[in-house]
Amino acid sequence: MGLHFQRHTDGTAADRDTHTETETDTGLARRPVREDAYREHAPPRQPTPRLHRFALLHDEFDDVGFGHERYETLRTRPPGGCEPVDRGGFALKCERPGRTLLDAVSDTVGEIRREHGLVMNSLGIEDPGERLDSDRNGYDAQIVAHLLLTAAHRAALLGYRRKDLVRLLDAAGAV
Repeated sequence: MGLHFQRHTDGTAADRDTHTETETDTGLARRPVREDAYREHAPPRQPTPRLHRFALLHDEFDDVGFGHERYETLRTRPPGGCEPVDRGGFALKCERPGRTLLDAVSDTVGEIRREHGLVMNSLGIEDPGERLDSDRNGYDAQIVAHLLLTAAHRAALLGYRRKDLVRLLDAAGAV
């Protein structure tokens, strides 16, 4: 016994039994299946990405302030979900979507680098402290993002390249 459904391009559907049963119960069982096959179904909804709040700073060792000309385009056209703020230097206060906090930070840093030629290199965490919890999107995740951005920036100042950092992460068993 089988039931075959074919949906036509005009939105109609047809079905065909490959074996016919005479029992009333079988016909009653098939009816809801046929009715469901003819009904239009909406595509499954995509999950709404979680919004993550974080700050990004351009933390240079030179003493330029929020109003410096290098930040002009970023001040006037920040990424969606971010607003420029003065934290003694240039910063962005952001609320951005992402599967995880690191995804949201990575996407934002990449967008700023591509569109403005500026690498945001800090989350503004002065003293990361020694604590650890299990929230992949909480304060401890911000510490991880901050330390990675800071390490990448300082490594570049010392002449290290991407492959050097990746080699270190691989050697340390980073996922």
